Amino acid sequence: MILMSPPCQPFTRIGLQGDVTDPRTNSLLRILDILPRLQKLPKYILLENVKGFEVSSTRDLLIQTIENCGFQYQEFLLSPTSLGIPNSRLRYFLIAKLQSEPLPFQAPGQVLKEFPKLESEHPEKNTIVAENKIERKKIEPNICFDNGRQCSGKEAILFKLETIEEIDRKHQQDSDLSVQMLKDFLEDDIDMNQYFLPPKSLLRYALLLDIVKPTCRRSTCFTKGYGSYIEGTGSVLQTSEDVQIENVYKSLTNLSQEEKITKLSMLKLRYFTPKEIANLLGFPPDFGLLRTFYTKMVILFKIVCNHDPNNFTIFVLICEFIPF
Repeated sequence: MILMSPPCQPFTRIGLQGDVTDPRTNSLLRILDILPRLQKLPKYILLENVKGFEVSSTRDLLIQTIENCGFQYQEFLLSPTSLGIPNSRLRYFLIAKLQSEPLPFQAPGQVLKEFPKLESEHPEKNTIVAENKIERKKIEPNICFDNGRQCSGKEAILFKLETIEEIDRKHQQDSDLSVQMLKDFLEDDIDMNQYFLPPKSLLRYALLLDIVKPTCRRSTCFTKGYGSYIEGTGSVLQTSEDVQIENVYKSLTNLSQEEKITKLSMLKLRYFTPKEIANLLGFPPDFGLLRTFYTKMVILFKIVCNHDPNNFTIFVLICEFIPF
């Protein structure tokens, strides 16, 4: 078996997307060059990378190589939410097996966005999933939710620079009962003072924050910049659950800086702890050695956010559908 997770920088959507011209792709290209010349080919090839790899020239070369070597394969774009974990971390996965018959779940030319389902297993569950999807599509696309009241069209009042579609998407995510609530991944006894967002960050990045509550079933992808940077590095937690975020943000207009900070502080926004992020990324419950060796919180964030055991778990679950 060959298990690969080559450098993702040549394929990230926010990077230069150097693809095959990026030197960091050389290790994968070297394997693809050697593979056809091996006297004994591996039975399995597993590869993981970021979203964006599926449209790269490197991916095209990978597919061409394994097809010529006689592998059957399937590609996926999956997130921890597929495992019931409330964190979005969309990743590309490829599983290939050396055999002449297609894989049981193989869909030629398609990148699957759900775990494979065998029709003979739990048909009633598949029916429920399908019905839920139909129900979700019935939701009016231009709906926002303000203190439990639905409003649409011209009545919709946006806040935090979020569009109606974004608010609707978040509502749907929080309504997905197949995903656990964030509170199941939080630490019980912590000193929250060291994790509260500083006033300057609140004031400068208030409109960019992705804010979630313990009862939410979603969070954005955590990156190694979490704790050092605000924008695009991960969600922050609203610990004052009884305060309506809409009311706070809609009241910020025409306030002084000091008054804005006072209003925003009512939400009691804090960073997720390294342990909580580790929980969301699939680290085992007893994982706690990092705190012994590293005392700076930013270093802990970098180490935890750069490693994701969920990726391996996804591979294991996909392999459950392949007869050995």
